[in-house]
Amino acid sequence: MMRVPFVMRKMAFRRLASLAIIGAFGIGAAFAGSPEIIAHRGGTADAPENTLVAIQTALDNGADAVWVTVQESKDGVIVLYRPSDLKSLTDMSGPVSAYTASELAGTDAGWAFSHDKGQNHPFRGKGIGIPRLDAVLQAFPKTKFYIDIKSPDANPEQLGKALLATLEASQSLDRTRVYSTDTKYLQALPSAVRRFEARDDTRTLLANVTMAHQCDLTADNSAPRWHGLELAREVEVVEKYTLGEGISKAELTWDKEAMDCFRSKGAAHIILFGINSLDDYHKAVALGADGVMVNSPKEAKSFSGKP
Repeated sequence: MMRVPFVMRKMAFRRLASLAIIGAFGIGAAFAGSPEIIAHRGGTADAPENTLVAIQTALDNGADAVWVTVQESKDGVIVLYRPSDLKSLTDMSGPVSAYTASELAGTDAGWAFSHDKGQNHPFRGKGIGIPRLDAVLQAFPKTKFYIDIKSPDANPEQLGKALLATLEASQSLDRTRVYSTDTKYLQALPSAVRRFEARDDTRTLLANVTMAHQCDLTADNSAPRWHGLELAREVEVVEKYTLGEGISKAELTWDKEAMDCFRSKGAAHIILFGINSLDDYHKAVALGADGVMVNSPKEAKSFSGKP
């Protein structure tokens, strides 16, 4: 049996298959006791992700906030796109950074979307391009956005400055919060940009609670903290020893003990990613999650009870 209490701080994690995805927002739910519905990349199951049409569709279906993924174009403009290659979702190929924002706007971002595993493509050829972040913020001036940085080859400092300029110009600093699985992008953000806690820090703290029942939280309780992570994830735990390392599988799961730990030192907003079933939604509600990230806001209406 693995002796977890005294090795937790030295653990490394290797991601395996995701077991459940959940998201949480923390600026007051639309209904008392219910988490906010956050449209994952605008609602990946309902419309071409990270596009204007997806965002509008999500809001029409009652989403409370929108999660978008951004990268930096060749000419330094922040645009909405997730994969590392344009061929994954569009009629073009290559990295986003190889094209200007104007060129990206001319691509067909609805090219790959399908409701029936590729049999039909209802958004293909509809003039749906990759949008600029500033255009999105201007088009939806009252919408709350989570901005996920996924730019694989961008300079963190340069991207941070460009993002700040975009948020300031659109007067969006107070309605946005930035996330990234790559800590270097969070660390490079100017102080005026609101952000999540580093994913690795959130995961390590959850591991301590889940596996060792140890709440190793050091936080400034004067500043609210934002955490985003899956409801449950299977990982490999790598324990470091003097003569080598040991690797074992584990499941990190949010429960009441974890929630109590994260909120034991000041305000903590918990974002649980990928709540796409009634069962997972009920779990998130029972845990007191501040919001849930969903792939289909249209389907989420059926289990959230929101209009």
